[in-house]
Amino acid sequence: MNYAIIAAGEGSRLFQEGVQAPKPLVKVQDECLIDRLIRIFMQNDAEHISVICNDLTSLVSEHLFRLEEDGLKGRPVPLSFIVKSTPSSMHSFYELSKRMPEGPFVLTTVDTIFREEEFGKYISAFKQTLAEGGDALMGVTDFVDDEKPLYVGTDADMNVTGFYDNNEHNCKFISGGIYGLSGGAITTLNNCVQRGESRMRNFQRALVADGHKIKAYAFSKVMDVDHATDITKANEFLNGKCSCNKEG
Repeated sequence: MNYAIIAAGEGSRLFQEGVQAPKPLVKVQDECLIDRLIRIFMQNDAEHISVICNDLTSLVSEHLFRLEEDGLKGRPVPLSFIVKSTPSSMHSFYELSKRMPEGPFVLTTVDTIFREEEFGKYISAFKQTLAEGGDALMGVTDFVDDEKPLYVGTDADMNVTGFYDNNEHNCKFISGGIYGLSGGAITTLNNCVQRGESRMRNFQRALVADGHKIKAYAFSKVMDVDHATDITKANEFLNGKCSCNKEG
């Protein structure tokens, strides 16, 4: 399985709130966010891991270079990375797509926090989705702790029917920022960029518009690390002590 990580955001909110480390190097459970994802991906048969980081600080690229050279805790990492600032997450994905191996892959943002055991089950489900002729398996959650969640419409069989900025359709789930995609999704991505679109949610809407067969996979909870308080929440969540409030 191939994996990709978008780690090109500026992390400005974290910095303004006193967090000095760039977001990919922020630690949760004494592990950098970028290292945590790479470790989990390697535990789930990673053949290649592609990463994009911005060029605003050398700390992240230097960290990735050490991983590329020395591995993660002595274990070789099938890693390649790009250093480039982009105007949006979708443009970061676009830059990654130019250098990723062909075929299916799983993409996440660097601050996506989920339970490891659930991710392993998700990967198995994604492989099954592909085997059954599906094009995408989106990680979703009914836990809402996001300032601007993307609501995901689903039918009784967890087929995705739409992506919405507001919950006017009484959606049960929001996007968890975990995208399992077939290689055909890159054509939709390229068309989005050519049309001048941005943001990952517009790419997801384009997948629906293009007729891709998209299913949703429910995680018990997925959260992002956007604020300093989210670091504490993430530690509590992974330690089984999360006090975050769930919408509804």
